[in-house]
Amino acid sequence: MTHAYDLAKAQYADWGVDTDAAIARLKTIPISMHCWQGDDVVGFEKQTGASGGGIQATGNHPGRARTPDELRADLDFAYGNIPGAHRLNLHAMYMDTDQTPDRDEITYDHFASWVDWAKDTGVKLDFNGTFFAHSKADDNLTLSHPDAGIRDFWIEHGKRCRDIAARFGQELDSPCITNVWVPDGYKDTPVDRMAARRRLEASLDAMFANAHDPARMKDAVESKLFGIGVEAATIGSHEFYLGYAIRRGTLLCLDMGHFHPTESVADKLSATALSVKELLLHVSRPMRWDSDHVILLDDSIRTMADELVSADILDRTHIGLDFFDATISRTAAWVIGTRNMQKALLESLLRPWHRLRAAEDSFDFSTRFMVTEEIKDLPSGAVWAEFCNQMGVPCGQSLISELERYQSKTEQR
Repeated sequence: MTHAYDLAKAQYADWGVDTDAAIARLKTIPISMHCWQGDDVVGFEKQTGASGGGIQATGNHPGRARTPDELRADLDFAYGNIPGAHRLNLHAMYMDTDQTPDRDEITYDHFASWVDWAKDTGVKLDFNGTFFAHSKADDNLTLSHPDAGIRDFWIEHGKRCRDIAARFGQELDSPCITNVWVPDGYKDTPVDRMAARRRLEASLDAMFANAHDPARMKDAVESKLFGIGVEAATIGSHEFYLGYAIRRGTLLCLDMGHFHPTESVADKLSATALSVKELLLHVSRPMRWDSDHVILLDDSIRTMADELVSADILDRTHIGLDFFDATISRTAAWVIGTRNMQKALLESLLRPWHRLRAAEDSFDFSTRFMVTEEIKDLPSGAVWAEFCNQMGVPCGQSLISELERYQSKTEQR
């Protein structure tokens, strides 16, 4: 414990905040870091092409992971510089096998090496089906495609992903959150949105027909406002998936990049948490459209964290990340982005919520305003440094040196 932390602890105590308790709570909150930042959403399949379906990583910074082993090495480095509890969000296109299965043929064996790595490192796994970058997704329609054969292909892919995820959960003794996002939509205005949405609903029902033990696997569905090539109509809209999650009992995934820039995704948390048991977050930083920039410690992230803590839904919310930027060091993006989410959570855990609620409940908005602004001057950075110290990871200049050292190593690839 440093002198700076001693001073910070005393200052927060004056406001009725226990910094030790905040640090202890933060240690228990897992962040599911995504695999696709490490290789620009390319994956390791043998027979399919580059990313599509509105997904595009721009830039050509040196050091992209080209193999599962390189990606795992980069992940090991990143996790070694991120405090707290760790999960990995894996996509089906990141299989590790010399075989060439199509996506309706994948099995647990094609991902067994990831589970071996997860057991060795103590990282838990989440999973996503890959419904893009495939010849059967060229029309930007998958589960809602008019062709029953194409729908059946993607339904089978989803079923296999769920079976694989359930095995992940069994092997690692932690429920694998299995997210479904499809790029389905139309570039120009369709004449029959209802037909496409009925097909999507029926396909999802078929995919989810086989129930899995929630102790091993939990389903989530993810909406989107629009994407490249589907500007006029997105079949899996927010309203569609909100209704589906309520009717079918799945998790609802809220991706910060999948809404209009003027919408507050944080505001949706307490609203949707009244109707669904659990939520999944994809934390990102959109600019103009779903461009998925590395998250900053900005107002949108702070507001998201405040809502999670204030609404007391942290235990019902699974926090995942979703960004890809090939213009900067990929490992640095992972480390800084994940730590920014944790910093926002820590700041929220350090707020005197009891005092703020009391003021609000008594319509004392002046006190609420004054306290909200004055606590911004409290030394949360000293508490963060203590958290990093307790977890044995660097911060500040030491962290930057580590990130630069590893990047110079990966540039030799």
